[in-house]
Amino acid sequence: MKTIPFFLFLIIIVFPVQSQDNIDDLLAAGVNDAKRFSQDYLAPATEGLAYGINNGWFNHAKGQKQFGFEIGLIANTSFINDDKKTFEMRASDYENIRFLDNSTSKNVATALGHNDPDITVVITYDDPIFGNQETELTLPTGIGSTGVNIIPAAFLQAAFSPFRGTQIKARYFPKIETEDVKTGLHGVGIQQEFTAWLPRDKFFPVAISGLIAYTHLDGSYDFTDSNLVEGSNQQVQTDINTFLFELIASTNFKVLNAYGAIGYLSGKSQTDLLGTYVVTDGLLYSESIVDPFSIEEKVNGIRTTLGANVKLGFFSLNVDYTFAEFNSASLGLNFSF
Repeated sequence: MKTIPFFLFLIIIVFPVQSQDNIDDLLAAGVNDAKRFSQDYLAPATEGLAYGINNGWFNHAKGQKQFGFEIGLIANTSFINDDKKTFEMRASDYENIRFLDNSTSKNVATALGHNDPDITVVITYDDPIFGNQETELTLPTGIGSTGVNIIPAAFLQAAFSPFRGTQIKARYFPKIETEDVKTGLHGVGIQQEFTAWLPRDKFFPVAISGLIAYTHLDGSYDFTDSNLVEGSNQQVQTDINTFLFELIASTNFKVLNAYGAIGYLSGKSQTDLLGTYVVTDGLLYSESIVDPFSIEEKVNGIRTTLGANVKLGFFSLNVDYTFAEFNSASLGLNFSF
């Protein structure tokens, strides 16, 4: 059977690179088996991205002055834990896939991990002429094969204060296209300082605020012209939508301040494998599969953030660390007017 690179979602969104593995062989085992494997393989990557794109929404609990404006550049790195690099693949969960050594289960790489050594499975497919046939397949590895242990993200962010203590925020990463890869990000949020409603001498030098934010990331990869597998309109599309709820507290000094927050993240991702894929066996047999599958994943979790902010005139620099399912570190460069 022909083999092609297996599409690695995380790398297409973060790094425009392809993993060297086989998707039409997985489809030959049946759409259900291909979908089941892809769901377990991709879940940690989409979860990591959902957490990563929600960092950096705040750098202080103190609201801006009325009609104040802030613009910043946020860089974030999420760290990949070892338990996100593998999943238990049980042969009993698959209709037409078994391990070459007939093991009942193995820990295999997710999109964030690496199989070392390679793991080989046997897939069974139905040939209308010769009946059940078998072929061997090396399972996809992940970005761990290149030594990558982080999920980076970056975006521009702006905030405007129509009222004292109220900030309307927006973040944006422009839609870019590189070698048939398209990806973009946008989000909106509102942060309200509760202590702005109190007399100034009641809570000074402490500020407390709340934040609600929505973030959307979408990406696609069109590999129709890559000669990977026969067919047409072949592409992967991914959408991630999240909501973030935070309670934030900070000191309220002129230059150096510390801040902390506790929050809750809720989101959903959808990854669609679209197009026509022609699975072949030599010259005698071929089968066309159209829009093979769609994968949905939900993300929910509590997070805690600790950070510090240094302000010098209209310029400020902040750094923080977030404890969550994916721990992360963020750096922000901000200009206030």
